[in-house]
Amino acid sequence: MAGIRNEIRFILNGADIALTEVAPDATLLDWLRLNRSLRGTKEGCAEGDCGACTVLVGKLAGDGLVYGSVNACIRFMGSLDGTHVVTVEHLRGSGEKLHPVQQAMVDFHGSQCGFCTPGFVMSLYALWMKTPDPSNAAIEKALQGNLCRCTGYEAIMRAAHAISSYGKAARDPLAVERKDITERLKALYDGARVEIGSGKQRLIVPAGVDDLAAVLEKEPGATIVAGSTDVGLWVTKHMRDIPPAIFIGGLDDLRAMSEKDDVITIGAGVTYTEAFDTLSKRIPALGPLVDRIGGEQVRNMGTIGGNIANGSPIGDTPPPLIALGAQLTLCKGKKRRTIPLETFFIAYGKQDRQPGEFVEAVHVPVPAKAAKFAVYKVTKRRDEDITATLGAFYLTLAKDGTVADIRIAYGGMAATPKRATAVEKALIGKAWNEATVEAAMAEYARDFTPITDMRASAEYRALAAKNLLLRFYVETTGTKAPLQVSRSEAA
Repeated sequence: MAGIRNEIRFILNGADIALTEVAPDATLLDWLRLNRSLRGTKEGCAEGDCGACTVLVGKLAGDGLVYGSVNACIRFMGSLDGTHVVTVEHLRGSGEKLHPVQQAMVDFHGSQCGFCTPGFVMSLYALWMKTPDPSNAAIEKALQGNLCRCTGYEAIMRAAHAISSYGKAARDPLAVERKDITERLKALYDGARVEIGSGKQRLIVPAGVDDLAAVLEKEPGATIVAGSTDVGLWVTKHMRDIPPAIFIGGLDDLRAMSEKDDVITIGAGVTYTEAFDTLSKRIPALGPLVDRIGGEQVRNMGTIGGNIANGSPIGDTPPPLIALGAQLTLCKGKKRRTIPLETFFIAYGKQDRQPGEFVEAVHVPVPAKAAKFAVYKVTKRRDEDITATLGAFYLTLAKDGTVADIRIAYGGMAATPKRATAVEKALIGKAWNEATVEAAMAEYARDFTPITDMRASAEYRALAAKNLLLRFYVETTGTKAPLQVSRSEAA
């Protein structure tokens, strides 16, 4: 480690920024609007749901520079060291003409009341940079995290399809500046730890994993912030104090993925977006699940490691990872231990993590070719919604058609993500048929006593959990029934 630096350094649009006074819970949205008077970035929900605050954040990845849309309302300033922040004001560059994304929104009447428009523009900009000629599905996915209350989506879709017809490189500042920005970001990296503030009001950005372990040994009660998609709401909605806060989202050691012997190792800092291609290819059932976790902005920020570490009973990734038999590596100081993921969750708000210990990686076995694996998420709305209940099923059948092994895990049914062990016991060794499944459904009462809250009643959860097992049975026995109504069929 190259010492300690007492300032955060990043690039805002075209300007170099160095801040020596930053509160651990200061958000990018507030800083942009109040400190820089960049008010094109709006405050809507303050919880990463509506997309009005969307900006782009670019970071070095390998030899390149990758931009992603993020929610400025729940993005903390402490996470910006070594990044390029781009707001809607930057799109026009130094010229008077609108950027192609902006011009398309004007020409196709994509802006109505206008409040949400900057956020839509930034989300479409991120999509356009990656996919100049996107499909309807790609556009819809990119806009999952942007809400328009004026029902302007059809006009926005038409604008999204037309952007490339306006030309690109000559009028796109990020294309023109990419080489320069890349070199400037590389120059910002000095291998130092960042520490700002004093006492409990400190903001810390470790220099690496070993430095993180050293910091946590001295500050075991500090709040670890990865993607801040959950911690951000602690601040904006619950007014909780989080200092001292340790920001780990930029640590390259935690952003690595690897595969060996059909086990995928995912570092704790890998975002949903970064993990998507590998997971959807090697474990296809996880692709549609990841696509329904928040909007694109949330997936660009949130991490699988953070989803596990916060121990939420409605976290979306723990149940399928438990069903797959995933292992978890935890680090404390110079010591590491690996445990089954399902044993990490002890009780509500309590995990098997010692003071000063942190989640370093999760190891996910790829399903055997003969196995059947599925995940079902039940929500009030399909996209960008919190889970009411989620079921994950991993089944291996013997040659005679009996159940050789089955692992069933649920979220939203108990105080922690939990296996349905009584149901599993009722199925193992039995013929995989409707009678066996219906008999096993009676065992759910032994495994779960769900609660009633704003997302679902206890009775609904209990019935839905049973029906998910029945759905899994139907889908694994060759049914041709449609799994869901498509958008075109619904219309």
